[in-house]
Amino acid sequence: MIVPAVPEIVEEEIESAIESRNEALQSIRELGPPDLVHLVKQAKSGGRQFGVYHHVTGVDASSSASLAAYVNTLVYTPQDKTHKVVSGLYWWVPALVEFRGMENNSCCSCYNAFSHLDMRVDVKIPGGVESYCIDERGDKRVASEGLWLETFLCAVLRAYSYADDGSGDSIKKIIGVRRFDPITSTEVEHKFLDAAERLFFKGKLDRSQLGSEPEIQVPNVVSNHLTTGLFSYIHTTGRYTSGINLFEKLRTRDIEVSSLLARVLISADEEVQAVKLLHDAILQLPMDYSLLDCQSAFCQSKGQLEWALESAKRSVTAAPSEFGTWAKLAEIYVGLEQWDLALLTLNSCPMFTYQDKDAPRMPEPQRVVLPVMPESMLDEIDESQEAINSELVHPSLRKLHAAGYKGTFLKAYSLLTEITAKIGWDQLLKIRSHVFVMEEEYRSEKQTGGIQQPIANQNASTVALHSSSPRVNGTTDSVESQDGDISPPASANTERTEQSNGVPSGATLANESIEKPNHTITSEEVKAGNEDPSPSQPHYAQFHNKRLCERWLDNLFMVLYEDLRIYTIWRTDMARSKTEESSGEYRKSAEEWEILGELAERLHHFPEAVEAYQSCLRVRFSPKAMRGVLRMYEGQGRVGEVLQCVIRLVAWQYRWYSEFSPSLLHTVRKLIESEGAVKVRSIVQATSLPQAVLDLTNGYVERCASFRSNGSDG
Repeated sequence: MIVPAVPEIVEEEIESAIESRNEALQSIRELGPPDLVHLVKQAKSGGRQFGVYHHVTGVDASSSASLAAYVNTLVYTPQDKTHKVVSGLYWWVPALVEFRGMENNSCCSCYNAFSHLDMRVDVKIPGGVESYCIDERGDKRVASEGLWLETFLCAVLRAYSYADDGSGDSIKKIIGVRRFDPITSTEVEHKFLDAAERLFFKGKLDRSQLGSEPEIQVPNVVSNHLTTGLFSYIHTTGRYTSGINLFEKLRTRDIEVSSLLARVLISADEEVQAVKLLHDAILQLPMDYSLLDCQSAFCQSKGQLEWALESAKRSVTAAPSEFGTWAKLAEIYVGLEQWDLALLTLNSCPMFTYQDKDAPRMPEPQRVVLPVMPESMLDEIDESQEAINSELVHPSLRKLHAAGYKGTFLKAYSLLTEITAKIGWDQLLKIRSHVFVMEEEYRSEKQTGGIQQPIANQNASTVALHSSSPRVNGTTDSVESQDGDISPPASANTERTEQSNGVPSGATLANESIEKPNHTITSEEVKAGNEDPSPSQPHYAQFHNKRLCERWLDNLFMVLYEDLRIYTIWRTDMARSKTEESSGEYRKSAEEWEILGELAERLHHFPEAVEAYQSCLRVRFSPKAMRGVLRMYEGQGRVGEVLQCVIRLVAWQYRWYSEFSPSLLHTVRKLIESEGAVKVRSIVQATSLPQAVLDLTNGYVERCASFRSNGSDG
């Protein structure tokens, strides 16, 4: 495999990066930041020393010797090649440095999330190796074999957690990170799974030890970063047999692991065995929400939504504080086209503040050295870097709040947009007004003194579980047309929005065809009781059958309105540019096309999203746009086009020091399983791109062969 280049971040003061990492140890919450590698260098002609560092994931951290070996690859193979300078943002210093004497040290830091220790390896050149660990108070401790086993497992989990999906989002978050594949052979796999088996139940009494994905409120033995990492590895490599063997052994120690085993069996196309396992396990643990979730998801995948509904309801009853159980119930209601119950269930979802991955907090560097590896040079990628800084983006596109949603809010917004895509904006507002207390209703009831506290058996959770809310016809009378126009809402009491300043042309037409939703009333406003009564309104007989809308969901409606408004403007302008020959081609910058593609994708308008992504790629290369086009080609089964996208994405990843993307490896593996490795290699080799670039993609094919994937030559 070709090794990525080595980025270097030059410090203002020597070891300031290590001091910053020491100070941040107390604030690390979960798996910890990527490993830190710090070097001290000195010019050949003498002079003062200076410190450089970079971050890395996927390096073997099973012992101090393995980390020292990585440091030695940096020490004894200094980069002395001429590197290409890409615009004025990137600096490259010629090879004027060497390692001199005992006074030059190298340090590698790797976080152990199980014991909350930072494992350190100091390499003195020439000299020896010293290994130790630092606790949260900054005290030194002895690094035992048990601690190194934990560190090895954490390093593998971090490599998958911080890996990029091909879109470049993860790469852009932290500067100067080298990403390696942590498991390159079946021997390393056995080592990884053995460590997972030995440490799986560690901290079982304190199950929040490793942390979990942001959608999970309370981590447990089957929902934490370890199980997430295991499933990510199994899904990426297709090593289902290894996963089944692991969970079979763990299940003998704890029946709760049955849900994990069933998920792997379903992925491995062993559905009959999985169903029997779920049946037996649920008889023993009838209120285990992980088992019920797995059963519900399986029935949903088979189109048996009524069966899935019963399991989802029981799952919510078993774990009412978990977002995932409510979200699954809302998904099923959407599939059943019970839109009112879907909205009520969504309103009941417990929402959590998003906690991002642990990121390194480093001092301001003196300069950043980002070399370009010659093997990853591709003209269309290199030229795109120069064009990024000169692009202009309209302020209205910058202000789309939905683009920043993550965690539970992202999932909830996705469900809301899915409902909108199926029934249209008009019908969504109509159903919304039937199930939630609207502002004019509240003011009218308050004026007549008819507001009472809702009785206990009329809360939203009970309604969602027992399906006893007032029903609304699920069919829609007015839905979105193909060009994105949205019919006016039925309610006559909503106020029309004024035309925004600075929006693209076509805003007037768009604002005539879409209305801003009325706010619903939240529980805080009901309790406040300090609003002045409004003019007389019609009496609402069904007022007491309605629910109070959570403030966060009310905000989602406003964000959805803004997304739909901008989308309508874009599609209206596009349609006008096609009909008016004198207007010429509809022009946007590459970043604007990228944002529009994300917007269309959020709203579930996938053909329009691909159209925007392709327009972006015609202006310049964008990994996010290329990833969007790749998903379309995968869905259509166009093997040649998929590989064309993969080749460019792999080259871009190497350009930014990443030789490992689980998503791209999974794509290559699936192609090999369906078409065979010989055909995949032939298509890659027939591409008219530099051989060095093609070799990068062939490296992914070789990894599949090393794991003996179906269809590989190995």
